[in-house]
Amino acid sequence: MVSLRIAPHPVLDAGAFVTEFPGTLGTLPASIEIARLLLPGASAQLASSDDVRKAVRDLLRHGGYKPTGRGKPSSEYLLAAVAEGSLPAINLAVDACNAVSYHSGLPISVVDLARAAEPFELAVQPTGTSYVFNASGQVIDVGGLLCLTDAVGPCANAVKDAQRTKTSGETLRTLSVVWGTHALPGRTAEVVRWYRTLLEGSGARTEEVTVRV
Repeated sequence: MVSLRIAPHPVLDAGAFVTEFPGTLGTLPASIEIARLLLPGASAQLASSDDVRKAVRDLLRHGGYKPTGRGKPSSEYLLAAVAEGSLPAINLAVDACNAVSYHSGLPISVVDLARAAEPFELAVQPTGTSYVFNASGQVIDVGGLLCLTDAVGPCANAVKDAQRTKTSGETLRTLSVVWGTHALPGRTAEVVRWYRTLLEGSGARTEEVTVRV
């Protein structure tokens, strides 16, 4: 079972679970249900709001990070991309993540467990920390930002996940992290339940992670 340590934080209410897919992501068909959720105007059991967006930004500010401009939460990027019809399908893992994040307003990270190594931890990163976040080699400064770290270093956060642990067509198992906040009581648990139900409805198996503080 995957273990995750969560460093003390005044408002973080994270949710995490592991997903095992019935085959490599490159061999799995797209989900019609998930694709529908990513159409402009689609409705779902959860909906984002200005209050949710404010709470998420406040969560990220606690370490000194400024969640604005190109550094805004990934959930805000999804709102714009879906509205413009410019969000492409990628694979079952990423599409489910995007659909749940878009409707719930909570950022979500997904990492390939074959490309990451325990121990895993959620913690604010020190000044000067950075990593490459896309195939073009672009770098994000994650100093002061809550991140998921593995044995190598930070690999995901509520803004941009690291290129080195992103999913691919060969991915079989993933770790998902929902970046929730105690300012939105009960929302993280509701998001995790729905997220797992969507994945399981597409043939995947999900399991809890062991959380340590």
